[in-house]
Amino acid sequence: MTLYVYGIPNCGTCKKAIQWLEENNVTYQFINTKENPPQEKMIKEWVNTLGVKSMRNTSGMSYRALGEEKNSWTEADWIKAFAKDAMLLKRPLFVKNNQAVLVGFRANEAVKKEKLCT
Repeated sequence: MTLYVYGIPNCGTCKKAIQWLEENNVTYQFINTKENPPQEKMIKEWVNTLGVKSMRNTSGMSYRALGEEKNSWTEADWIKAFAKDAMLLKRPLFVKNNQAVLVGFRANEAVKKEKLCT
């Protein structure tokens, strides 16, 4: 079972997550979403599991550049936007057994261990 970590190498949160994974001896494969953006079908599966709101990178410049119309977007609109610009996705995003298990890295230690180590 491989844990896939989607993010960008220079993201501070991604760096913290990778350090944590290495300290906890978790095998992972890092996927740079700038170089290998996820496909819309995959994003839709992630949204179905984690919810569209939790996947929004609201602190990024891409998000802020969207304008007010983003406030009325449907889930389908967000999925298309995520597929068009992977910088809109919150990072890191963890996928295990083809299932999104966690997005971001603010979960408490117990949740991280449960989602990423087992």
